[in-house]
Amino acid sequence: MIKVLCYTIKTANTPLSIAARKFATSGILNENHKCKLLVVGGGAGGCSVAAKASNKLGAGKVIVLEPADNHYYQPMFTLIGGGIKKLEDSFRPMKSVLPALATWIKDSAAKFEPESNTVHTSGGDTIEYEYLLVAVGLQLNYDKIPGLLEALSIPNGKVCSNYSPKYVDRTYQALKNFRTGNAVFTFPNSPVKCPGAPQKVLYIAEHYLRKSRKRKNAQLHYNTSLPVLFGVKHYADALWEIVKKRDINVNLRTNLVEVKPGTDEAVFENLDKPDERFTVKYELLHVTPPMGAPDVLKACKSLVTEVGFVDVNKDTLQHQKFSNVFAIGDCSSSPNSKTAASVAAQSQVVYKNLMAVMEGRTPNRVFDGYASCPLVTGYNTCMLAEFDYSLTPLETFPLDQRKERFTMYLMKKDFMPPLYWHLLLNGLWNGPGLMRKLMHFRL
Repeated sequence: MIKVLCYTIKTANTPLSIAARKFATSGILNENHKCKLLVVGGGAGGCSVAAKASNKLGAGKVIVLEPADNHYYQPMFTLIGGGIKKLEDSFRPMKSVLPALATWIKDSAAKFEPESNTVHTSGGDTIEYEYLLVAVGLQLNYDKIPGLLEALSIPNGKVCSNYSPKYVDRTYQALKNFRTGNAVFTFPNSPVKCPGAPQKVLYIAEHYLRKSRKRKNAQLHYNTSLPVLFGVKHYADALWEIVKKRDINVNLRTNLVEVKPGTDEAVFENLDKPDERFTVKYELLHVTPPMGAPDVLKACKSLVTEVGFVDVNKDTLQHQKFSNVFAIGDCSSSPNSKTAASVAAQSQVVYKNLMAVMEGRTPNRVFDGYASCPLVTGYNTCMLAEFDYSLTPLETFPLDQRKERFTMYLMKKDFMPPLYWHLLLNGLWNGPGLMRKLMHFRL
């Protein structure tokens, strides 16, 4: 009976076959899959390594488990929020970016069982793997701040967030609607993807208000949970000069805990004095949501650290316990800044170390913690921050990258998107390491 059902699903569109499809998707009839390499997540890291590995291993050996219809180039969200790019510029159909030699299962992981080399999907399928790459990214926890989802649901409202394609268009609309009062920008008390992004929207908004002649009516506040303006002092010193010059009020160790959309108020806590809270009236509120490891990862205690990130060696990105498991990108426990540039640098390390383990060798490629953050400071300027695990500058160009430059802005706006779509996702871009060596070559 099962064989007949499977046949009708594939070959017919009769009432019987339609009923069979409903029967199959109900979870009663499920599939078992087997593969050499399972990549969970079709983001930048998953796509890049899947492309490299499927080219090496051949057709049918790699499965990518990913539920989304579209793949977003998330670094573009900053520019969309500033009205520089459009949302439709930021995504491609998932099918078009996943490697042709890999098998795409359009579903999400529901349970990891690394002890048995198995992942169960939300649709009820089972995938058995020989090797596993976890690339599921970070989870956005908008619901952790009371009142925030309600505020984000108000049409043409004053609360916005560049971090989700669902909300990013609200930012430019809120800027256009702004008349007078407080424009408040937040950085949460959690890990975040692209830690420079909460500042980028601040600087773009300030420049927009100047261009639209509304700056004199605006008081700009950057409320960050961090004890510093930026984690790398080399760049933080230059950024402090920018905020002083532009009369932006920076409040360190200040965390958003509630939004009151009915009265346009935001409630903050002083992280150094947890009992101390204060309320700010806003005309515009840009929220960077709390983020964390996805719930499905947190549920697998043997796979993750205490806070839910895949427990890997920071140098090789191989799992500390399961030698056939690797992680890449934001979901791993490696202590680098969580940026797309880090993924590019990690992709070759992960791929080479994966191949080494498959061939019975000890993985010896080392990730140095490289991260890059193009800090857009307006509609025509950008500061390019690059650094490693130790927060030491690791700069590509032989010039002072702390300086705001139009050339860096053009690189961010026009050069990096095609590099991402055509090289990184196809496994052909491993970061600027080689370029850096050439730029700094000395006889």
